[in-house]
Amino acid sequence: MKYIVVLGDGMADWKCDEIDGKTPLEFANTPNMDRIAERGRCGMLKTVSQGFDPGSDVANLGVLGYRAEECYTGRGPLEAVSMGIDLKPADLAYRCNLVNVTDGVMNDFSAGHISSAEGALLFKELNEKLPARARGYPGVSYRNLLVIGDGKGATTKPPHDITGEKIAEYVPKGGDEDILAECVAISREVFKDSPVNKKRIAEGKTPATQIWPWSGGKKPVLENFREKYGVTAGMISAVDLLNGIAVCAGMKTIKVPGATGYLDTDYKAKADYAVKALKDGLDFVYMHVEAPDEAGHLGSLKEKVLAIERLDGVIGEILDAFEGEDLKIAVLPDHPTPIALKTHTADPIPFAIMGPGIEPDNCQVYSEAEAAAYGGYGQLNAKDFLRTFFGN
Repeated sequence: MKYIVVLGDGMADWKCDEIDGKTPLEFANTPNMDRIAERGRCGMLKTVSQGFDPGSDVANLGVLGYRAEECYTGRGPLEAVSMGIDLKPADLAYRCNLVNVTDGVMNDFSAGHISSAEGALLFKELNEKLPARARGYPGVSYRNLLVIGDGKGATTKPPHDITGEKIAEYVPKGGDEDILAECVAISREVFKDSPVNKKRIAEGKTPATQIWPWSGGKKPVLENFREKYGVTAGMISAVDLLNGIAVCAGMKTIKVPGATGYLDTDYKAKADYAVKALKDGLDFVYMHVEAPDEAGHLGSLKEKVLAIERLDGVIGEILDAFEGEDLKIAVLPDHPTPIALKTHTADPIPFAIMGPGIEPDNCQVYSEAEAAAYGGYGQLNAKDFLRTFFGN
């Protein structure tokens, strides 16, 4: 038996007036997701533990069966693990966005989806000015890290949650607030005169005006995935967060050329690499696609529907590749990212599982409403999802 979970980040949504009161999942043309729902079994899944913000970190840990209450320390350290950063026991790693703040307002949490190469140049300039206890590490696009030595932690806010709002009331509080404020102030000065930003402005692009540190924590420890479930496992994702979770869990991280973590990601390449990994001997692949979430944060209904349809297309390729073979496949998001909010919610999400031994229920299509009304699994807690999927 081979197993694959296809996770469309932020794919679930609310009903949208622009598409006659349907959700993007209901509106999109998804024959392959619908085939999984019709021939398989559906349900709703609570992915975010009580008391935690509905981020992809907590939600994906939940889908993988790890309880945030027991293992979660912050998003930053998970990404640090993926990037190969050796965190010392006293180090505290913060996720650190490159953002655009204009007149005190969070204008763009991604600085116009700045390129990785541009981000690396900005962080090179920044590191020349940061205090000795602080060090910036460039990542993918706007997603970077700030590591504070002898860190104390701080209460922070994700920048994508405050788009269009004044930032003053959301700056880090407590613990590391002074050094974080110092680093942010230095970034404003450095970025103001950076050749990178001057070039972006000349090209009509959004400049990165400062860094925004959030979700800091110390290095986490996760139970080994193979020991937990009895299968060999691989992770396909373009974002450091998911790859960091994989490294901590002892899963193989599978790098895919053309995977960007954005709307232009190479869906087919991800599917091809997932199929190859399973054919070459892995038991299980977790294939994560960020694009629907990015579309949700942009508030773009058109792009979200397109991302869902592109994902559905490569699900069809996966199903065709295993025609006549024993494959168990699940499709789900990690959390909703409603177009109307441009950020995440903790609402339960729909899932569908198809494969040998799965008795179909009455669901005919894959959607939030169908899974809630007719799903044979009812509502599960995230910690039980993979055990249900694997049948153990």
